Amino acid sequence: MAKDLMNLLDLTKEELREVLDLAHKYREDRTLDNTSLSGKTIGLIFLKNSTRTRVSFEAGVNQLGGYPMFMDQNSLQLGRGESFADTAKVLSRYLDGIVIRGHEHENIKAFADACTIPVINALTDTFHPCQLLADMQLIEATSGKLEGIKVAFMGDCASNMALSWIYAAHLTGMELTLGGPEGYLPPQEFLDSIGNPSNIRVTTDAKAAAAGVDYIYTDVWVSMGFEEEAKDRLASFAPYQVNMDLLSVAKTDVKVMHCLPAYRDKEVSAEVIDGPHSIIWDQAENRLHAQKAVMKLKF
Repeated sequence: MAKDLMNLLDLTKEELREVLDLAHKYREDRTLDNTSLSGKTIGLIFLKNSTRTRVSFEAGVNQLGGYPMFMDQNSLQLGRGESFADTAKVLSRYLDGIVIRGHEHENIKAFADACTIPVINALTDTFHPCQLLADMQLIEATSGKLEGIKVAFMGDCASNMALSWIYAAHLTGMELTLGGPEGYLPPQEFLDSIGNPSNIRVTTDAKAAAAGVDYIYTDVWVSMGFEEEAKDRLASFAPYQVNMDLLSVAKTDVKVMHCLPAYRDKEVSAEVIDGPHSIIWDQAENRLHAQKAVMKLKF
């Protein structure tokens, strides 16, 4: 297993299987392996605010018997200009593992490369592998498999979530269709980098993306850092709202997922997020179990 988890391709298919199997066990029994991080201190560096990621990682480290040490930009010399590499070299002398959430993927990768201890990417502007592990765990739990499952990702198809979904489909054989407007589609060179697989499709037609799928997935339209683009984004993504009209073209038992935070009646209607098709709260819970599995295997 690679030292770090920067994106899903850092896992082989066999390692992904190991993570998901362990995550399912942790969901069944939160006391399992409750001493596996005993005596270890795990640094949680959050350069970007978070609710689910911070709480699920802190709780997960605690449930595995370790000590979670939270640090934000203001509590580190990173905020005064110390380099990522220098910070990484020092923290490696004190800690047993690091979870880091930041902005530019290249900076977080440089930080991980300079560390001598394992580093887990808890979100960058390019990838969010831990969210996808939790999502795959839930799809497997509700459908019994991943390969062949049809998923539509709606909205910003060039986002960190969409790119992570592309890697997830590439690894598992899920049938992924990305539905979004021109200007927000995945870069062709990114698709080319994994061989442009036939199980991943891109369309600007929202209903064509959602037709006959088992799962519809969406994400916030205006993520942190994109506030200045809010007006244009809200207008561009409006036709891709996940609402009952869009669900009407999917399978009758379609399930709706959202990585949260959600803005009701923007990317998803309140009727859908609170309705019988929503599995969003189970999805949020799985962050805890999937991340515990990664930490058990990495740290």
